[in-house]
Amino acid sequence: MLERVAVLVTDGVAPFEYGVVCEVFGVDRTDDGVPPCDFRVCGERPGVPLTASVGAGLVPTHGLDALVDADLVAVPAAGIHDDYPPAVLDALRAAAGRGATLLSLCTGAFLLGAAGLLDGRRCTTHWRHAEVFAARFPTALLDPDVLFVDDGGVVTSAGTAAGIDASLHLVRRELGAQVATAVARRMVVPPQREGGQRQFVAAPVPDCTAESLSPVLTWLLENLAEDHSVPALARRANLSARTFARRFVAETGTTPQRWIATQRVLHARRLLEETVLGIDEVATRCGFGSGALLRHHFQRSVGVSPHDYRRTFAHRVPVHR
Repeated sequence: MLERVAVLVTDGVAPFEYGVVCEVFGVDRTDDGVPPCDFRVCGERPGVPLTASVGAGLVPTHGLDALVDADLVAVPAAGIHDDYPPAVLDALRAAAGRGATLLSLCTGAFLLGAAGLLDGRRCTTHWRHAEVFAARFPTALLDPDVLFVDDGGVVTSAGTAAGIDASLHLVRRELGAQVATAVARRMVVPPQREGGQRQFVAAPVPDCTAESLSPVLTWLLENLAEDHSVPALARRANLSARTFARRFVAETGTTPQRWIATQRVLHARRLLEETVLGIDEVATRCGFGSGALLRHHFQRSVGVSPHDYRRTFAHRVPVHR
């Protein structure tokens, strides 16, 4: 659960990443069905202004003692230092030791690394600082090519907007897809942005806004269970098969069959979260035809099996596997 969330700020805090944590976890959205949250802005010295990365100031209202019972401790991006305050590092270690979830945004991972909390863990940070991070924390299992990494008790994200993805992923993981969607809707962002993070995000598929293909894509999304060939889709678009395939790649960034496979996986994710349908029935409704084919595409795209995904994200206890 995320009943108590503490954001830990230090000198050089980045306003955007700090704002992301405030926006996702600190805004009262109970009128949208989002559970209430006790949100705290914490620093080593409460009431003492901290410098921000763009010349503004930020005053934490709580001290490090407010981390003691937090369910989530978020560490936004801040300056990269050789010597972080020992009290701050101790507070992070104590939070991790008693089971709090830790979330870092961008260079916030350096604080977690300095506290020794990323040793032997998969993690990420902003690609621009990846070499410095790897040299400073050689036992951390850095993956600089993903949006975020969920390693259970520690979630790390790359720069800027990736912090939104990681934060919404945590909401989704802890409170369910409906709550994450409600938060995302208010923020006017996708509830699960497509990106390079394999664990729970599919491969990127850019939206198609071209007038020529929009009706075809809309129809496809409504008929994923059917078989689709390029010639048949081309006829629907009043194009030759060659022209259709070329325009599809130009406008969506991928081939028709890959686009359809990805949309089927996304639909399967929703069914696994929101229904108790068996895997074979999910496969039929998504157009994969068999449970084996669903498992193949799902594992390749999402990085886990449909059963493991359902076990993590289902809204209700499934009765079928």
